[in-house]
Amino acid sequence: MFSTAYKLRIVTEYENAPHGEKGAVLRREGLFSSHVVEWTRARDAGALGGAGAAVRAPERKPGKSAEQVELEKLRRENERLKARLATTETALDIMGKARALLQQVSERADFDQQ
Repeated sequence: MFSTAYKLRIVTEYENAPHGEKGAVLRREGLFSSHVVEWTRARDAGALGGAGAAVRAPERKPGKSAEQVELEKLRRENERLKARLATTETALDIMGKARALLQQVSERADFDQQ
């Protein structure tokens, strides 16, 4: 459907597009990001012809996946909520003891008035 030269041209143009401009390349060509992803993988694997190795992007240090980022976010939120729960439990414990103390004081005052 698409020629190898076209795929290589679009992948190169997409990779070199400034941040925020990549979508414009896809819209102009009537493509989906999945096309570019597939073609990039094929190029990097050398499946788009001999030029693939020459056009290959420099290897990058793998970043965190979306799942890893979400997991870290949820772990931080979990720790924050655990700390908040511990504070609430301590406050409830103090309030219970204060209630018991006030009840004892009230009973003693009632007893002393008799």
